[in-house]
Amino acid sequence: MTGRPPIHIVPLLVALLAVDSLHFIFARLLLPHIAPQTSALFVLTIAAVEIGAFGLITRQLHLNILRRRLGFFLAVGLLVSLSTTINYEAVAFVDPGTATLLAQTGTLWALGLGIFWLRERLSPKQLGGAGLAVVGLFVMTYQAGDYLRVGSLLVLTSAFLYALHAAVAKRGSDIDFLDFFFFRVLMTTLFLLVFTGVRGRLDWPSAAAWPFLILAGTTDVVISRALYYMALRRMPLSLHTIALTLSPIATILWALALFDTLPGPRQLVGGLLVLAGVGVIGLLRTSGQSSAPIRKSE
Repeated sequence: MTGRPPIHIVPLLVALLAVDSLHFIFARLLLPHIAPQTSALFVLTIAAVEIGAFGLITRQLHLNILRRRLGFFLAVGLLVSLSTTINYEAVAFVDPGTATLLAQTGTLWALGLGIFWLRERLSPKQLGGAGLAVVGLFVMTYQAGDYLRVGSLLVLTSAFLYALHAAVAKRGSDIDFLDFFFFRVLMTTLFLLVFTGVRGRLDWPSAAAWPFLILAGTTDVVISRALYYMALRRMPLSLHTIALTLSPIATILWALALFDTLPGPRQLVGGLLVLAGVGVIGLLRTSGQSSAPIRKSE
């Protein structure tokens, strides 16, 4: 497929971008109502219940998969739970728009893992795109305020963990999607339960928090991931990658409307360089070179 996407793909792309851009928005909305780690736990719990109920009702879940691939799901769940927790903590230090721009560096982490772990090779143009993104990252974070530095470090760490999860998850490509999706969310939830309990933050959400938790679990995990994979199966990987680089723009607009916040001039300039570099990489990637584009944790 070349040129503009077919007409029937456009509504799917619009819907995907609308929900894909809400990850840090939901984290910020929940911040005044519940501790970040606790909110992540309940968001994933709600998503696990919804996916599990769907799988059981439709009889598409195979529970023996968890026993046969327990080590795999433990590794995936651990990485995603750490990434999710860090993202929810990060919005206390950095605005959602800047956070989602920084999260695009997950593609750079994925490329690095592909080179050093999976022994993949990059073309000179891909290396140029990666260099451009690194310059943008430097512009965004160099000599910024203390809070931005802390928030930036958290988001970058989260992006690395999620990229590592994606590399590990490639080993589970033979597992049916619903089985993989449910057990990944389930194990992530269990790890979050352990982390939250150890930190003594197993607090029951307030009545004001529940609508946001249910909306986040349904939209940011269940609907978002379903649309993600639907789009991935219906369009070339390069187009899918480029489409998702537009997600930060939607996040910035959401943040402006809901919180009246915008990234600063330095962060906007650096973010544009990051998006340009990621876009160059995405245009040149093929399904045989690397995995699907990396998204912030869910």
